[in-house]
Amino acid sequence: MIRDGDNILVAMSGGKDSYVLFHLLDQLSHRAPVRFTLTPVHIDQGQPGHDPTPLIHHMQSRGFHLHVEREDTYAVVQAKTPEGKSYCSMCSRLRRAILYRLSDELHCTKIALGHHRDDAIVTLLLNLVFSGQLKAMPPKLVADDGQHLVIRPLIYCAEDSIAQVALEHAFPILPCQLCGSQPNQQRKLIDGLLRDLEARSPGARSNMIAALANVRPSHLLDPSLWRALGLQVATEDDPSSTIPVERLTKT
Repeated sequence: MIRDGDNILVAMSGGKDSYVLFHLLDQLSHRAPVRFTLTPVHIDQGQPGHDPTPLIHHMQSRGFHLHVEREDTYAVVQAKTPEGKSYCSMCSRLRRAILYRLSDELHCTKIALGHHRDDAIVTLLLNLVFSGQLKAMPPKLVADDGQHLVIRPLIYCAEDSIAQVALEHAFPILPCQLCGSQPNQQRKLIDGLLRDLEARSPGARSNMIAALANVRPSHLLDPSLWRALGLQVATEDDPSSTIPVERLTKT
């Protein structure tokens, strides 16, 4: 995930996840077998009342200069998002595009994001339930342009553990007026489902993240995946063929 000579752009939202991400990477940089540097970046998206000053002061206290990029994506998201739809998708795309640009301008080799285990699980369920796709968040991702590499060092960390670290270090958390501000969000529905599952079956989240690393492609329904992996999953000549409904009804 990290190689000798890397200059890692660390996306600092000012939330607990990004604070803990930077803290751990900073600690790691002093004892890792490879040498790497960190470039903390904060995007001021123009949200009313947003003040990154506490984050700036915190980074200065650790001996780092925080690059603050001001770009009013807040107004764009509000103007372009249809009524009743979530801001998250468009906001994320705009933010990611800015990070890619800054990565080039600041001569960074990788972009580190603070996504954790619970983010990966929620993303998986959101895609299953609302998008009809089987995908989550990989620890390393090559961008579609093939030029940028995103890493998620916290991807196996539980959100509760991250929150505890943030509390112990008293990081100055910046409030977000956009994320989570909308009622009836799909993410809130999935969060509630996960809480219920965990209450009924402790360890459900751990099993879900384990499942993402224990995939059985031959037991899925994607013929293109079977062909790409050279799997023989059916007796028919055409691996994408399906069992006729008549045969199913006679069993």
